[in-house]
Amino acid sequence: MLKIAGLTQRYGARVALDALSVTIARGGFVVLLGPNGAGKSTLFQVLTGLFAADEGDVEVAGLSMRTDARRALAHIGVVFQQQSLDLDLSIARNLQFHADLQGLSFHASRERIAFEAARFGLIADMQRQVRELSGGNRRKVELVRALLHRPDLLLMDEATAGLDPKSRRDLIDGLQDEVRRRGVTVLWATHLVSEAENADRVLVLHRGRLLADGTPATVTATLGGATLEAAFLKATR
Repeated sequence: MLKIAGLTQRYGARVALDALSVTIARGGFVVLLGPNGAGKSTLFQVLTGLFAADEGDVEVAGLSMRTDARRALAHIGVVFQQQSLDLDLSIARNLQFHADLQGLSFHASRERIAFEAARFGLIADMQRQVRELSGGNRRKVELVRALLHRPDLLLMDEATAGLDPKSRRDLIDGLQDEVRRRGVTVLWATHLVSEAENADRVLVLHRGRLLADGTPATVTATLGGATLEAAFLKATR
């Protein structure tokens, strides 16, 4: 689903991504775990076409971001770290605007918006302005928006920042349901070890380099620690 080959990104003398290479198969909940400044957001900016990497390439579903970005991006849904909804529009208008940008037909957009909004408990609030919503419900709207065009790869960048424990759990449960129902590949970037403990696969990123890759148990053993948290702190301190 995703192939990253020799990806390097620099900001002047600072190397944010250092010849990063990783391959992710279709389906599964994959956590990109790293401390602040590890390069997670830079990687997501390259994966979504906001940056062109200095070196290396990214393929999404076999399509190169360098030579076929438009078709590659059609396979991706994304929730960025910073919220990006129009606060003055209602939930319904935010979602319809995105559906129009994705080129969905009127019938398909109405059907998908209704289905996803019901699944995430948003139906009763569809006509409310986004600025009136709690942080947890805003994140749910962003997730619904990212799912409307039925992406194969879903990128989540520190998506639970500022959320209460229930909202965080609801969001993760919704994503794991997407993995089970549709075989979606989720790449979840976080610095919270608790969000990686039940992942199918964990990638530990530090200073732009991949330190460990495998199940939570494998990563714990590779980095050396009694728990995943202890191993992560030891490797990135």
